[in-house]
Amino acid sequence: MSLSVDQQARAAKAYFEKQVLTAAEGKDILADEDFMGRLDINFITIFAIFTELYGYRYDCLDQLTDLLIMAGKSRSKRAPDLRLLDKKREVDPQWYLSNKMLGGVCYVDRYARNLDGIRERIPYFKELGLTYLHLMPLFRCPKPLSDGGYAVSDYRSVDPTLGDMEELRELAAEFRKAGISLVLDLIFNHTSNEHKWAKKALAGDPEHSAYYWIFPDRNVPQAFERTTREIFPDDHPGSFIQIPDGRYIWATFYHYQYDLNYSNPAVFRAMAEEMLYLANVGTEFFRMDAVAFMWKRMNTTCENQPEVHKLLRAFNALCRIAAPAVVFKSEAIVHPNHVASYIDLYECQLSYNPLQMALTWEALATRDVSMLSQALERRHNIPQGCAWVNYVRSHDDIGWTFSDEDAAELGRNGYDHRRFLNAFFVNRHPGSFARGVPFQDNPRTGDCRISGTTASLAGLEAGHPGALERILLAYSIAMSTGGIPLIYLGDEVGQMNDYSFINDKAKMDDSRWVNRPEYPEERYAERHDTSTIPGKLYAGITKLIQLRKSTEEFAGGRAVGFNTMHSKVLGYQRLGDSSTVLCLANFSDYPEWVGRERFMGIPAKVKDLVSGHILDLRGEGLHLRPQQYMWLRWFKDTVVNHV
Repeated sequence: MSLSVDQQARAAKAYFEKQVLTAAEGKDILADEDFMGRLDINFITIFAIFTELYGYRYDCLDQLTDLLIMAGKSRSKRAPDLRLLDKKREVDPQWYLSNKMLGGVCYVDRYARNLDGIRERIPYFKELGLTYLHLMPLFRCPKPLSDGGYAVSDYRSVDPTLGDMEELRELAAEFRKAGISLVLDLIFNHTSNEHKWAKKALAGDPEHSAYYWIFPDRNVPQAFERTTREIFPDDHPGSFIQIPDGRYIWATFYHYQYDLNYSNPAVFRAMAEEMLYLANVGTEFFRMDAVAFMWKRMNTTCENQPEVHKLLRAFNALCRIAAPAVVFKSEAIVHPNHVASYIDLYECQLSYNPLQMALTWEALATRDVSMLSQALERRHNIPQGCAWVNYVRSHDDIGWTFSDEDAAELGRNGYDHRRFLNAFFVNRHPGSFARGVPFQDNPRTGDCRISGTTASLAGLEAGHPGALERILLAYSIAMSTGGIPLIYLGDEVGQMNDYSFINDKAKMDDSRWVNRPEYPEERYAERHDTSTIPGKLYAGITKLIQLRKSTEEFAGGRAVGFNTMHSKVLGYQRLGDSSTVLCLANFSDYPEWVGRERFMGIPAKVKDLVSGHILDLRGEGLHLRPQQYMWLRWFKDTVVNHV
């Protein structure tokens, strides 16, 4: 008679408890009541996943035992204040759903020179209201080509030009004192070709060659490439490159980024150890980079495979055992169906919201909210306790990741509509206000993405009327739909494209550097002067932030649709315990009117939180100025008068 999974797990746990005593720290691990209690809760999850993925190996149980001993050792090194934070977050596990959450993101060198410069800017971060700061990849990486830091050579070494690991640890502690959570990237899919594992693999070491997908000739790579897509065709065709000894290695992205082989449990253990090390440095959120590509299977696209979700759940469970304060944020810029599949309390509690970002820009270009409204109703609401990270733009390009099926329901051809959007945002369409730059323009497939700062894409660089209003409108959506709003620092003062990358040989082939400018000191100096463009924009964005933080209905992630019956005016509702906020946003360049009949189920008198005015919905309806947004609040016990 075969054993149930539960019985197998209990037997495996008994084996672990016996084997752990052979480790130098074994008795201490078993004596750690917090660690062992969390292990009891999460052991069956890790055991079940590990045996599903690696159960065919004779050493599966020993690999799992080594993994858990490593986690116990990591836990023993965790600082006392981080242990206290673990307990605090376990009591309030959904703390990140607060309406007081506000995220920021920046490159350390470009925004503040180094880690010490970031520390000096903490007073400004507090002024802005940040509670979450994502420092873009800051680990040692190849020079000059590094994919903006996403080709990591060593997770335990900070780029020497930025500082060192001890400075990062101290900065994380300073952030915690200021009420700011540190966010770092964990690039699970690949390492740089200069990582110690990669160097050993390139030297022919069998153990480390098995860390990567390496083949002696083109036969297997060609078979894989029949169904995989080219991510960076400007860099190399296909998914493989040839290395100096004649072998072929998988490189999904740039030629100096080698894909890790997660069918090897040693790779899982090695990356888990790096993850827990960074958690002990003080990382509270991990941005899980390029997770969709982590598992390879012949005759598929090698994206979004079921095993990817199992890997993430195992990594998540490991954190719940050894560093439960840590939260995962997925980065999956793929079809909307696949984006949602990564969002789960036991996988990634947070996810970027690339669809809302892309469709906000789509609505600004078309002056039509149909696709954005459809997405909010159909794709916005995710598992309870999880949240989107809503952004207007990032360090990366903008890809038009909407569903062709969704577009077709609204009478749009997905391919043609993407071509229009690409043309519009690089100023190749009549009447365009945008000054974006094409990224990875592929004439063969017609694929293209867009680079550019918010200000340049919204018309500020072109001096187009309504540019400031478009920026504020876009941020009003990110601030109010539900989740954590994220500001690419510099946007709040209208930072524009930086074309100097063209003169840098290391960057000239990557147009995304146009939207990674250096700290705009002059614009920040003007932020409190409302007679200037930076001052007007800063005042508008900080007002949105303050309103969000004081509006309890904006906590959590759920939004309820509201049909304005108007193609240019977006509507959605945020529900509180005893009140509701109706958000309206006019994407037109002209005044628009929403008739009174749309508000018959709402009390006659509501307060617009943005203007502070009390509005009468029983008059002629509502008139919205070009790019105006309203946040209308009423309380549930208010009598609805239909007269």
